[in-house]
Amino acid sequence: MGIRSSYHRVCFPFTLLCIITILVAPSLHAQNYYADISITVDSSGFVTIEGLTNYPNLTIKNTEMYTSKQQSLWVLNITKQETFSEFVYTITLPKGSLINYIKSSGFIRIEENLGTLVIRGFGENESLSIKIQYQTEKREESFFQANLVYLILLPAVLIVGLFFLLLFYKETKTKKTEAVGNTPAPQGDWKGLNHRQKQIMQLLQERNTPLTQTDIQKELQIPKASISRNIHGLERKGLIEKEQIGMSNLIRLKKL
Repeated sequence: MGIRSSYHRVCFPFTLLCIITILVAPSLHAQNYYADISITVDSSGFVTIEGLTNYPNLTIKNTEMYTSKQQSLWVLNITKQETFSEFVYTITLPKGSLINYIKSSGFIRIEENLGTLVIRGFGENESLSIKIQYQTEKREESFFQANLVYLILLPAVLIVGLFFLLLFYKETKTKKTEAVGNTPAPQGDWKGLNHRQKQIMQLLQERNTPLTQTDIQKELQIPKASISRNIHGLERKGLIEKEQIGMSNLIRLKKL
């Protein structure tokens, strides 16, 4: 009995010490991680993580390792299995994002700032895990919303178009009136004219510009007295008109 009692007195403390060492050893070797970080996600799925942390390679710029996309849905997944004594983070999603699903270790709070969703979270003595499903595509707009600009501009375009159409019609009508007013008497209306008078009328029509009596005389090789007599006859019949310019008379076809 004495030997057995001595054995227990020696072995029991040693056994207890071994058990305590086994239980405590992992905690003595465990890394005490912490993180105070800002996570920014752009519209193309690139993630930038900045801030203070002792977790290796947690801070990073413009990486796609934490995001994935299926059709119009994006997933942000940042999961670190190691225990953090403390973590604090702020996530900024692209402007106009809509969150469909969110799961995170610790506590979270969702805020909105000028159309941008901001997720704030913190935790103690647990792993860092953040998973968010969101979408950034615009919602379908109604026909009125999608074509609002065109609906506003359409009346203005119609008014401007109508204005130019009326202006064009007015100018066309004016030109037709002027053309009719400037049309000389056609050759078929030269009834009752002698040969010299017809020659004078044809010359004025071909030139389509006022001529002096001297010009007409030189062109037609008609004596001066005959020119004066026939021009006077045409003027009396209302087929031509004279305009005195200095010492000369300009002869032109009379407008109908």
